[in-house]
Amino acid sequence: MSLSFSLVICTYKRPVPVITLLESVAKQTLYPTEILVIDGSPDDDTARAIGQRNFDRLRYFKVSPEHRGLTRQRNFGISQTSDVDVIAFLDDDTVLEPEYFSTLISTYSDYPDAQAVGGYIVNEADWRPVSPDHKPSPGEFVIDGFMRLDPSRFVLRKKLGLDSDVRPGFMPAFSHGRSVGFLPPSGKVYRVEQLMGCVFTFRKSVFEKFSFSHYFEGYGLYEDADICLRIAQSGSLYVHTGARLYHYHDDGGRPNKYNYGKMVVRNGWYVWRVRHPRPSFKNKLKWQAITWLLIAVRLSNAITSRSRKEAFTEAAGRISGWFSLLSPPRQV
Repeated sequence: MSLSFSLVICTYKRPVPVITLLESVAKQTLYPTEILVIDGSPDDDTARAIGQRNFDRLRYFKVSPEHRGLTRQRNFGISQTSDVDVIAFLDDDTVLEPEYFSTLISTYSDYPDAQAVGGYIVNEADWRPVSPDHKPSPGEFVIDGFMRLDPSRFVLRKKLGLDSDVRPGFMPAFSHGRSVGFLPPSGKVYRVEQLMGCVFTFRKSVFEKFSFSHYFEGYGLYEDADICLRIAQSGSLYVHTGARLYHYHDDGGRPNKYNYGKMVVRNGWYVWRVRHPRPSFKNKLKWQAITWLLIAVRLSNAITSRSRKEAFTEAAGRISGWFSLLSPPRQV
């Protein structure tokens, strides 16, 4: 018997993407027990768009300003769910393949210790199978019989001896690891300690002890890493690479590049200390080295890339975020 589950979709000023997502949910072979759309938009465009459709078991909530922001909207959504076994979260700019939920929810039965399970984004990297004796070049990343091109920042880090020393989905002692996006499209299930917030689920019982932190206000960059790292200290998290979806990164509702860059550094430092509260001096130096290396990369992009203004603005935000750590944040 399949577990019951609520789908919570937090949205902000994206009426068209959220309808596209809901249309893909309607085609699922396993349909949610209920769908909760938590809308933080200051306008009524999303409400009107949903009102023009007839999606089964959908409940719409327009939240007041004090409940706006991703973490607050997620906590509000949790409080409104029915008596279900699992709560699923999706970003409003994702689109699901038809077997997504049936594959994902079945993981809880196959892995009874699972406290959280994430799905797999298929349109963010170009993977190809390779033979067991394939010797990767410096520009390649190989794992479990698959290869993808490594982003330039990781190629540079490898040359400087600053690459991650743990599997994707785990955080090194100096942070700056590889996300679950570096797991291959093998169809397998992998144990991790971090999931992507646009595509994760939790047993509802988890929220008797945990909630999304109010430290991550507004856009909430790395709020997904924060809650996953806290849960992983006492439970098991998995990614099922057979639960497939597409993530389109809609620009609507995103912060400007300066604020984004600042959050990358400041919030990145915060979640690093959630997982490794007392890093060694060596690992502190590594964190600093990688942080400034990435700042230098973005500054160089301001000269070499087409999006020069965006690159420079983000680099300025990262530098501001680093200086803001002279007064480091406290855990909430």
